[in-house]
Amino acid sequence: MVEEVRKLLQDILQKIQGLHCILITDRDGVPLLKVGTDKAPENALRPNFISTFGLAIDQGSKLGLGKTGTLICSYAQYQVIQMNKLPLIVTFITSDTCNTGHILALQNQINPIISTLTLAVAES
Repeated sequence: MVEEVRKLLQDILQKIQGLHCILITDRDGVPLLKVGTDKAPENALRPNFISTFGLAIDQGSKLGLGKTGTLICSYAQYQVIQMNKLPLIVTFITSDTCNTGHILALQNQINPIISTLTLAVAES
């Protein structure tokens, strides 16, 4: 099953220009599945960077903004787009010129993948 999911994510990675990495982690930033190119910055793949998403969504809910679904961060050369699929978090690392709308549109395509992984994580 993991290899099938990895292949699906690899296909997505190759279809979108500027997409460097798709990373699926738990809330603490522990990687469960990763597909990427050598252009993905190592600093953005570290668990302490990925886990800040959990802190950000907690702060947003404390402000009364409701449940955070997506967080988009732009840097000089990269974008980091994180989707809240608790208990999992999906992180996309892209170039600064990648079309963010294309990444956000992937949400419907990755929902079945995330559901499968969530069940697998719950069983283990």
